[in-house]
Amino acid sequence: MEDRLQARYQELEEKIKNLTEEDRLRVRNAFQYAKGHHEGQLRKDGSPYITHPLEVAHLVAELGLDADSVIAALLHDTIEDTDATHEEVAKRFSETVADLVEGVTKLNKVKYTSTEEKQMENLRKMLMAMAQDVRVILIKICDRVHNIRTLEFQSEKKQREKALETLEIYAPIAHRLGMQRMKWEMEDQSLKFLDPVAYQEISDDLAAQAKAHAAFMEHIQDEITSRLEKEGIKGTVYGRVKHVYSIYRKMYAQNKKLSEIFDLYAFRVIVDDTFTCYRVLGDIHDMYRPVLGRFKDYISTPKPNMYQSLHTTVIGSEGIPFEVQIRTWEMHHMAEYGVAAHWKYKQGLSNKQLGTEETFAWVRRLLENQQDTEAEEYIRTLKVDLFADEVFVFTPNADVINLPAGATPIDFAYAIHSAVGNSMTGAKVNGRIVGFDYRLKSGEIVEVITSKNAKGPSRDWMKLAKSNQARTKIRQWFKREKREENVAHGRTMFEGEVKRLGLTIAMLTAENMLPHILEKVRFHSLEEMYAAIGYGGASAQKCANRAREELVHQDRQQAERLAAERAEQEAAAGEKEAVPAALDSGVARPGNRKHSVSGVVVSGMTECMVKFAKCCTPVPGDPIVGFITRGFGVSVHRADCPNAVNGMSRPGEQDRWIKVTWDPDSLNTYKTSLDLIAKDRHGLAMDVTTVMATAKINILGMTVNVLPDGYTKINLVVEVRAQGEVTTIMNKLNQVQGVYQVSRVSG
Repeated sequence: MEDRLQARYQELEEKIKNLTEEDRLRVRNAFQYAKGHHEGQLRKDGSPYITHPLEVAHLVAELGLDADSVIAALLHDTIEDTDATHEEVAKRFSETVADLVEGVTKLNKVKYTSTEEKQMENLRKMLMAMAQDVRVILIKICDRVHNIRTLEFQSEKKQREKALETLEIYAPIAHRLGMQRMKWEMEDQSLKFLDPVAYQEISDDLAAQAKAHAAFMEHIQDEITSRLEKEGIKGTVYGRVKHVYSIYRKMYAQNKKLSEIFDLYAFRVIVDDTFTCYRVLGDIHDMYRPVLGRFKDYISTPKPNMYQSLHTTVIGSEGIPFEVQIRTWEMHHMAEYGVAAHWKYKQGLSNKQLGTEETFAWVRRLLENQQDTEAEEYIRTLKVDLFADEVFVFTPNADVINLPAGATPIDFAYAIHSAVGNSMTGAKVNGRIVGFDYRLKSGEIVEVITSKNAKGPSRDWMKLAKSNQARTKIRQWFKREKREENVAHGRTMFEGEVKRLGLTIAMLTAENMLPHILEKVRFHSLEEMYAAIGYGGASAQKCANRAREELVHQDRQQAERLAAERAEQEAAAGEKEAVPAALDSGVARPGNRKHSVSGVVVSGMTECMVKFAKCCTPVPGDPIVGFITRGFGVSVHRADCPNAVNGMSRPGEQDRWIKVTWDPDSLNTYKTSLDLIAKDRHGLAMDVTTVMATAKINILGMTVNVLPDGYTKINLVVEVRAQGEVTTIMNKLNQVQGVYQVSRVSG
């Protein structure tokens, strides 16, 4: 192994032979330093850990980056995984190298509430480091490329997690940086683990047709080369079959088999200057029939990632369509290595200047868009903002604005300036008035109509805007201008989510509970939380779920205290009352009744979390009993529920069944479930819902199952105030034509 390791290092030496002798010595010292610090550490495949940073250094060297980048690649895991420190690395190799290593290092082991939150924090850290020095992200991409190459040695769960993260985050970033070669490799390797069957099928089909593909590409290549020679044009021509993931996406989007996809081929013509690119384009269109609408000029209008080429799709004499890309050598190098090539051209600039160039303005926009945004939404819209297909539109002054595919005039306005978006009252496309929901197309001229008297954006714009940039600016406007409205809107949304979870606001705002809830949702006050929900900076559903988790946690502790107190009391009394005999369905007597916001009085407890058992869905008027659960408060059952009847006689659980009563002063509503069996006929479901509407009963859920014997079973989840309403509903449903049985769900 040591011999192979040294041989691999010698190959790295060959790749960096253009560096000075002094820099090569620094690289050699970095390799020895990393090797020593990773001594004894192994990768999942059993190889020495140093093989990983060495391979990352190879990839960095292939990008043509400088000595500091290669050294940082060799050291990129030392600060995180060994006893090496930033100070020590800075002293031995330079402050720049230490900063690069720290920028590439993953976040510390912080506990996050979701995968999206962890991803957002990782992205934030990378983007902030990248804004200072673009080499951070280049090394990070190389690190991920090698990790995805060796993913087979991870667990299946880890494989899917890493492959999905690579496909959704790292490959798109590589695309945004113009690093197409690495993007393609990450996509193909990720697909291998996310859909191994499809990957293998496509690979096998491509291998089976390899000779036919090679013959076709050689034929086209010879034709184009001959034409260039005839015209006296010096150029290089080569073809390739599109990579597996590209074919997979096309098959998935068009629901076709590989044999039904014809535009599998792409040819590149590389010439010396831009003028010749357009000459070659004319020759290609003279040789083959161009496909209308498939010509794109990325030379005059480069992509945001600096990509430049002429693209055209044509049909050859065999009737097979193929793409031709025409570019100069400089454009080709940029297309292959993207920002890495750009960085090489800009080495005369300081890193600070490089990070503030317009080329990297999107990095600053990403960081700005992260403010006041939930992690889940940020990760979801990130891919739309930067990595989806793009449209290029023009301002009336002929400035080019690039937007994500599907963008609307709202996105365009906020891409110009926040003030333009906030004062927009309308928009024109090619001189014609369009709606705010109009989807812009490449090449259109867009004009924003503004007014000083504009009332600002509408909340509906959040749904119409495609870019995270626009949504963030709209959200910031509401945060700044509409606090009272935000609070009211947020309160309504939050209370709706709380009700959906079967809770009440009173349960969450009890004096001894509210501080714990606020700490859990990470706000200082309810008003602050309502405002954030109102302007879109927080999710009502997420806040309600977190509040419920804390309620469960606090209730678990309270239930444990109660059980301990009861055990002490019973031990002191020297006898135990027969629990089932103590259970009754009466209403609590005045004087000793303790009120519960749930509508149920629990013996011996106040402000206890109560949930109603789904197996029997009790409502006021039903005889009930309570069961002290582990971690979810008291579960209330109907006294005749099989689960309750069996549970009270089960050894070891008798003491957990307690007396509960209905609160006569409660105005709460309750969910209960009914099963209806009827002869299957047209209009049955409509008749059932009509009965419920006439009785003014709210239906929370309805499931219809057609039985094999010509009958239908309908399950209704309804909202009632008392058992008397349930009896009335059941009587009315029994009168519906074809219905022969209506029953309460129990056990």
